[in-house]
Amino acid sequence: MDFTQTYFALFGLPATYALNREQLDSAYRELQNTVHPDRFAAQPDAEQRVAMQWATRANEAYRTLKHPVDRGVYLLQLQGIDALDAHNTQMAPAFLMQQMAWREAIDDARAARSVEALDTLIDELRLDHRRIETQLAELLDARQDFEGACEAVRQLRFMDKLIAEVGDVYEELEG
Repeated sequence: MDFTQTYFALFGLPATYALNREQLDSAYRELQNTVHPDRFAAQPDAEQRVAMQWATRANEAYRTLKHPVDRGVYLLQLQGIDALDAHNTQMAPAFLMQQMAWREAIDDARAARSVEALDTLIDELRLDHRRIETQLAELLDARQDFEGACEAVRQLRFMDKLIAEVGDVYEELEG
């Protein structure tokens, strides 16, 4: 096995954002069966260490590729682009306005102690998240618009944080 290969090559998958999750899961299980450290328990220490390194790499690759933001960041990284560069925080004005509306909706739901309002908001956020994921696949796979893809990745990252924040408010209201 080659430690320099990409995560996609490790699983025998095409290096695209649009990823077949079932194929990824299957390739991961197959690789884990091959490199799992327990299979090397009776082998010399050096082989056990290599197996542990492969298992660790497989886990890291799987976590990266299964998460939409991390997969986008990784694909851009393969192009030599840091999608989450702290100096590049530019976002479309419409998205910035939408951010403010979502934050107000969270505050309003919290103040009203309204789980129903949170349910509506979380549905909207998940729908928009999927829409941006589809857009990111188009930007990366079809257009190779890396600048646009960077913004889409930043938007998804923001939305992940916002979805987590809504989860916190659910817990707050239940507790």
